[in-house]
Amino acid sequence: MSKFSLFRNAFIVFQKDLHLEFRTRYAVNAILLFAITTLVVVSFSIGGTKLSPDITAALLWIILFFSAMSGLSHIFIREEEQQTADTLRLVVTSSSVLMGKWFFNILLLFGLEIIIVPLFIIFMNVSDFNVLSLISILVFGSLGLTSVATIVAAIVAKANGRGALYAVLSFPISITLLVSAINGTRLAFQNSPLMDCFNDLQILLSFSVVMITVSFLVFEFIWRD
Repeated sequence: MSKFSLFRNAFIVFQKDLHLEFRTRYAVNAILLFAITTLVVVSFSIGGTKLSPDITAALLWIILFFSAMSGLSHIFIREEEQQTADTLRLVVTSSSVLMGKWFFNILLLFGLEIIIVPLFIIFMNVSDFNVLSLISILVFGSLGLTSVATIVAAIVAKANGRGALYAVLSFPISITLLVSAINGTRLAFQNSPLMDCFNDLQILLSFSVVMITVSFLVFEFIWRD
């Protein structure tokens, strides 16, 4: 298959998922409800107290991680529930399916962050932070988180107890990513320049590349099983 056909079919899968999401809004509602509820609860719990950058950065990524886990898994589960997976297997290649669904999940996660991160900064009284460092960490961290979420969603789509299994499998794989993302975010909240976050950005980028590569290597076996 040519690269043009791969991207064209991936875009078709992306469009299909986007159309279904606009119609049902399952993933969007699940992610936003969890994220906003958690953010409000945390905000009321600390009572306006200004937390250290270490704790604030950890709280941000805890909210983002579990919000992603609450909604991104639906990307493959929906195919099994609606019994459209077999049709999709016949129409497009496994690589196109993975790429299309990865693009959909990254769009969903970026959309969440556009809403949640500014609210988090306001509610948690975060001030004097480096915008470029924070955006860079969020972008690279989201790429890795989406890569984990997408391939794990494909693995657990046919299993019973999908919700619990999804979080259980995703968390150990994501530990390296979360540690680097939290540390980079901590530096951003300390108003550190982008160069101070370079090591964490390298780790996040390397993690994303490894996860994407592994996903393409194993997805054919997962999808056709």
